[in-house]
Amino acid sequence: MGNLNTLFWIKLLHTLIWAFFVIVIFYVLFSGVTGKIDTLTWVGIALVIGEGLVLLIFKMFCPLTILARKYSDSNKDNFDIFLPNWLAKNNKLIFTTLFLIGLVLVLARTFFGQ
Repeated sequence: MGNLNTLFWIKLLHTLIWAFFVIVIFYVLFSGVTGKIDTLTWVGIALVIGEGLVLLIFKMFCPLTILARKYSDSNKDNFDIFLPNWLAKNNKLIFTTLFLIGLVLVLARTFFGQ
């Protein structure tokens, strides 16, 4: 029972952090689309790049995924997070693409005008 309880809390924390970064990525995308670029836009960009560096350091795995692996032998992509399996499987592709679109738009608007 202790392992299931621990896995639940890891999944909950992982899901909350994921939701935070989804909001940040959409904020960067919103900023790029609308041209409303502010300090939060740049903080968001830095946070997402920081998260990307963490993933690179951990060989494209979230540290919480590595921790959750100690409590589950599931082969599902969503064993460590409260997301539908298809979203957990395609998470990095979807949100990296959205972030890069937002980043390109923010940089274009910043350096080449509105």
